[in-house]
Amino acid sequence: MAQVPTPASLAAINDMDEAAFVGLLGGVFEHSPWVARAAWPARPFAGVDELHRAMADVLETADESLKLALLRAHPELAGREAEDGTLTESSTVEQKGAGLSALTHEEAVRIKALNAAYRERFGFPFIIAVRNHTKDSIFGELERRLGNDPATELANDLQQVLIITRLRLDELVAGAP
Repeated sequence: MAQVPTPASLAAINDMDEAAFVGLLGGVFEHSPWVARAAWPARPFAGVDELHRAMADVLETADESLKLALLRAHPELAGREAEDGTLTESSTVEQKGAGLSALTHEEAVRIKALNAAYRERFGFPFIIAVRNHTKDSIFGELERRLGNDPATELANDLQQVLIITRLRLDELVAGAP
C-alpha cells in the first residue's frame, strides 16, 4: 500500500519541478500520474481551486481511451485490491471511513455481485466519492446507477472522480480549506 505524501504549501507546489510535482500529486487521480504531469505547466496556481481546475481540464480534454483507462485504474469498492491489501493509502482510508472494510458476509457477497454487474454493464468499475456517503447510501447508489445507460455512467464516474480528487487535493495542499 502506497503512502499518502506529506502536505505541501501552495507556494512550494508552484515552485516544484515536474518530477516533484508529479511525485506529490501523481496519485490524486488513482494510478494516473499523467494528469498531474499534464497539469504541471499551468503553474503557478492562485489556490487549490485553480490547481484542481487545471487537473480537471486535463481529464476533461483527454480522449475517451484515456478517460476509460483512468476509470479502469480505480479499484472496485471492497473488491480484490481491498482483500489483497493492495489499495492505495488514499483508497484504503476512504473505503474504511465509509465502513466498506467491515462488511458482513451478506454485504460482501452483495457488493461483489453489484460490482460485477456494474463492470459487466459498463466496462469500468463503479466510482463514488465514498467520503460523502454511508455504506447504505453506497449500496443504494450502486443499485440505482445500474439502471443508467453507458453514457450517463461514464459521465457519473468522471464527475465522482473530480469530487474524489478535490477531496484528496484538500488534504495534500497545506492550508487548503
